[in-house]
Amino acid sequence: MSTSSETATPAESADQYARITKWAETNLGGRVTKIERQRRWRPVWRVTMDDAGATKDYVFKADRAWAAHPYPHIHEMHLLNVLAANDIPVPPQRGFCSDPETIVMDWVKGGRDPGLVMEAVESASTMTPDRWSASLQYMEVLAAMHRIPADQIEAIGCYRPRNANEIALQHYERFYDMQKAHGIVDPLMDFVTLWLRRNVPQHRDRISLVTGDCGQFLSDGPDLTCVLDVEIGHLGDHLHDLACFRGRHPVENMGDLPALFAHYERALGEPLDLRVISYHTVAFLGVGYFGPLFALARTDPGGDWVEAAVQCAFIGRRCIEALAEFIGVELEDFDLPAPRPSPMEEMALEKLGADLQRLPLTDTFAGWQRGVLASVPDYLLAQTRHRRWAEDADLDDQERLLGNRPRDMADADRQLAAFVANAGPEHDEALTRLLYRRFLRQCLIISNGDVDHLAMAKVEPILDGRMDRARESMAVAVQ
Repeated sequence: MSTSSETATPAESADQYARITKWAETNLGGRVTKIERQRRWRPVWRVTMDDAGATKDYVFKADRAWAAHPYPHIHEMHLLNVLAANDIPVPPQRGFCSDPETIVMDWVKGGRDPGLVMEAVESASTMTPDRWSASLQYMEVLAAMHRIPADQIEAIGCYRPRNANEIALQHYERFYDMQKAHGIVDPLMDFVTLWLRRNVPQHRDRISLVTGDCGQFLSDGPDLTCVLDVEIGHLGDHLHDLACFRGRHPVENMGDLPALFAHYERALGEPLDLRVISYHTVAFLGVGYFGPLFALARTDPGGDWVEAAVQCAFIGRRCIEALAEFIGVELEDFDLPAPRPSPMEEMALEKLGADLQRLPLTDTFAGWQRGVLASVPDYLLAQTRHRRWAEDADLDDQERLLGNRPRDMADADRQLAAFVANAGPEHDEALTRLLYRRFLRQCLIISNGDVDHLAMAKVEPILDGRMDRARESMAVAVQ
């Protein structure tokens, strides 16, 4: 058996591979010839086997090293089995390996975007004619998933919401409870949570399967091959899944969103409520923010710290953008000022980055893993040059709102969280503007002021009339 140079972090041992090999050869038959680690948020291995001369590939999907969401790992396998029973194309499941804990399924041919911001910065996501064809097929499959009876989803342990508040937020609230359990002070999420609770769409009573992280599928040429990554699937409002497309694009290029939505609307046979999708965009981006937020303080082996930091800035800013569109607030942008040199810190970080890039590659330390380590001093170098500007401006903004100047950013977070806890809707606009400016500063630092950098990409509006034009175009096309 061989292990690819992209298979493992330095902390992973040969014993772990031996356990994967033992389970595979005992339960799948054949002989393991290769194990290849994939570049994903969580440990995922492609396992290649020789079975009487035939090559077969499987996926072993582990959970993240830290709690990133509130669902048990095996939940995804149960949900994939429900989807398969309803003729939804998913990878065939082969079982659950208990050591290491992994869901085992067939490797399905097809391509996809990785969904990582920093990888998309390195290689921009594109929409090809073939991928667009598969995307339209996905919208039809998504409509079919949303028609699966809720009883089937409840039967695998999913909580069934009891009222409009729970339909909208029971999934989100579980993530927010995790933030509080971690003891994380985050005024953005405190504000977003209170705003979501005050603005629940009370007319929504349909309970459907929600994939939770929609738009994830493999395609081969123009054909969709399978739906995957439903680890946070739950029962709620199916329009939350449409909001996912707004949140994921353009890190994963989804193409013409109004045209996709119009295609889904026709497949489902029900009109879309655009304000509900607008509301759920805030909720989806809030959920998307929690995962990297939980990762920042972790010191577990592996992971990608800079990806988490960049996602917090990027997703946090876009969450506020989505909220601003819903309440009708025009946000003001500004430019990154000239850097303030810090020669000693800069020289030290440049030296550290250069030394990290010189670390030798081995069978258990791949080039992409070395790049992940070297990205930390690169990130800190940009922060060093602009940190004082960002912190001074953040503290100035907060002093104008609260009437006193916090000592530092930790004190600012505590004071702002306390203010948010007692703030009514009359403060929504002021808090929206303050938080947008705070997160925009971080995105400007990450992008070095380049307005075309992915970190500066805005959420596509949904309440601007483009959806109506897409409906008209589809009506003409089907005549």
